[in-house]
Amino acid sequence: MDRKTLEARTKVFAHNCVKTALSLEGTKLGNHICGQLIRCATSVPANYRAANLAHSRAAFAAKLSIVIEEADECGFWLDFAIGENILSPAVAEPLIKEAHELTSIFVASRKSIQVKSKIINQK
Repeated sequence: MDRKTLEARTKVFAHNCVKTALSLEGTKLGNHICGQLIRCATSVPANYRAANLAHSRAAFAAKLSIVIEEADECGFWLDFAIGENILSPAVAEPLIKEAHELTSIFVASRKSIQVKSKIINQK
């Protein structure tokens, strides 16, 4: 998957999470999860975009680590909302699936860049 496609995919994911998060508002817990989900979901495309501007492989890997953590956190908050019965599995599960897929993609990218960096450093 190329950079532009992945940038677009992360942005769509963030928009979908924000829409879902806003539907949770109205209770103290719903408001809390709403804020947390919006924060981590919007961080995914923002930090991936920043990673693509990195000046070194190490900086790229570091930014990808943030993207990985934030995508995984989205999955957590969505799953937590299901557990609290404030979000239906039918709404949350496609987003949880996308959070896991994005996490896997970015973990693989980070591993690849770290392997390339080790090879270059050994020369």
